[in-house]
This record gives sequence, C-alpha cells and structure tokens, in this order.
Amino acid sequence: MDLNHIELPAAAVAELYHSSLVGSVDDIAGQTNNSMTIVEESSPVVEQKTTAPWRSLGDNKKHILIAVKTGEAVHLPDNDLQFLTGILGACKLTLADVAIININEQAATYKELTVFFKSRIVLLFDIEPASFGLPMSFPQYQIQAFANNSFLYSPALKQLENDKVEKSKLWVCLKRLFNL
Repeated sequence: MDLNHIELPAAAVAELYHSSLVGSVDDIAGQTNNSMTIVEESSPVVEQKTTAPWRSLGDNKKHILIAVKTGEAVHLPDNDLQFLTGILGACKLTLADVAIININEQAATYKELTVFFKSRIVLLFDIEPASFGLPMSFPQYQIQAFANNSFLYSPALKQLENDKVEKSKLWVCLKRLFNL
C-alpha cells in the first residue's frame, strides 16, 4: 500500500471529515466493505442577506414598481394607500404584487430602481419622467416603453382621488397596461 492508496476505517474517516461527507455517520458505519467513496462538498455557501438600499412597501411578486413623491409619510399617507389599494384591486392586483417606493425620502434613478426591483411596469405618481432620471419626457396618461419597461406617468394620488375625469383617464391606461 502506497501513500495514495491508504484505506482508513469508516469511523476514522467520519471523524476526520464529519462536515464534508455526503450521508450521515450512521450510514457510513453500516457499510459492509472497507473501501468507501468520499464526496466532498463545495465550499459552504454563505447566504448573504442583502438589505434593500431602498425602503419599499409590498412584496413585488409581479415586478411592478409604483413610485410616489410625498413628504407626509414614509411610503404613503393612509388615505392615498387606501385609494391605491382600490386601484390595484380593480387591476386584479394586491400590495403583494407591487413595490411602492417614496422617492421624496430616497434619491434614486429609474435605472437603479428598475434593476433592483426587476420591474417590468413602472407607475409614476406625481413624478415627472425627467426627474425620475428617464432620458425623455412624455405626457401624463401615455404608456411609454423604454429599456424593457412600460412607464406610466400620472398626477398625485391625492389629485386623482377626487377627480372623476382624471381617474377615468388613468383607468383607460391601466386597462391597456394590464390587459383588463
């Protein structure tokens, strides 16, 4: 027997490599032949929990980003949130489907946010496209495709809530955007 072919008892190998063997020690001890195959695991994967650089509300399950600008709350005032929840319900969505970010509290550009949130659709409430970092300007209630995203710019939720004409303009766009 040379140095490259040393055979150790299963119990000794288990003690030497207890964290890198595939199978439990009981399985190894129960083997009948003296030779065994050792399968080493790759280096342990350390799961890094990345903290979001931006505070958002919602679980973003459908990759829909809703950007608002308000100084009244961290995300949205309660009445605006209730109105937005109603809009989402009409679009067959919930807060779990979207990510709401208040850019009044956190500076960010469209590129940073759409990459981080993996957004497909971005709704801008009271945020002009140029101030969001988009290299273009487009009018309210126009669905604008850019960089593999669809952007929709509209007035603030507070303005929409009490104006039936503005709500109907938004609804027409949302029906097209979400195929309703």
